Amino acid sequence: MYWTEFLTVALIHLLAVASPGPDFAVVVRESVTHGRRAGTWTALGVGSAIFLHVGYSLLGIGLIVSQSIVLFSALKWAAAAYLLYIGYKALRAQPAKPVADDLHQEAGERTARGAFTSGFVTNGLNPKATLFFLSLFTVVINPDTPLAVQAGYGIYLAAATAVWFCLVAMLFSQQRVRAGFARMGHWFDRTMGAVLIAIGVKLAFTEMH
Repeated sequence: MYWTEFLTVALIHLLAVASPGPDFAVVVRESVTHGRRAGTWTALGVGSAIFLHVGYSLLGIGLIVSQSIVLFSALKWAAAAYLLYIGYKALRAQPAKPVADDLHQEAGERTARGAFTSGFVTNGLNPKATLFFLSLFTVVINPDTPLAVQAGYGIYLAAATAVWFCLVAMLFSQQRVRAGFARMGHWFDRTMGAVLIAIGVKLAFTEMH
């Protein structure tokens, strides 16, 4: 009965999650710099944050945030500040050590909690994600759809997001890919830092529609 609605939600989500943004940049950086384990935990953090968006969308809090310039601005500036912070740290990256030693050392430096938190905070504070899920649960999904079914959509969205970014982590954490990025040394980190800062600045000037 709800298959058409579900497929619509799944398609919109696929298009949204596949487009590069803060989540993609953070997962790629964690995977290349710290390895598959860190990248995977970051991906799981991003996926888990989806439950946060789904939760307040079902409770109607997202609607309140979307209508409040103060709350939206607070969320926007918090997200921008976080991206600027991790971008600044990446910009200060120093020239890499020999590849083999560097990859081995970097892989052991990142804790699972640190990587998970990085993914969770990046997605959880993203006001664009807030607006995306708000529009999804108010425009695309019929208000008459049972809450249990809507919650089921939410579980799918969280799982699909985690799986997608786990695949991204697997790709960018491959030894050959990491070795290729490692040869670029600190320039990769600085480039990713610039990307994160650019996203943060763009986010800071995002207007509420």
